[in-house]
Amino acid sequence: MLKVLRMILASIVIVMAGYGLMTDNFWIQPYMLFVMGVMLLVMGLEEFQKGKIVYGYLSVAVSLFLMVVLFFTF
Repeated sequence: MLKVLRMILASIVIVMAGYGLMTDNFWIQPYMLFVMGVMLLVMGLEEFQKGKIVYGYLSVAVSLFLMVVLFFTF
């Protein structure tokens, strides 16, 4: 289930990034950062399930960093 959620979130990020690049309109970038942070959180949970604790903590830490950047962006 987490793999499907990760794929859905990754496709949403790709669509948002493509929209921003094609239209030169970057108002959607904070929302893209939020979805990317959630995607990294899901990836961290997947790594914890696989037993890769270091990569899990790394993904969660990067996710938290993106959420802090998003907070200061708004």
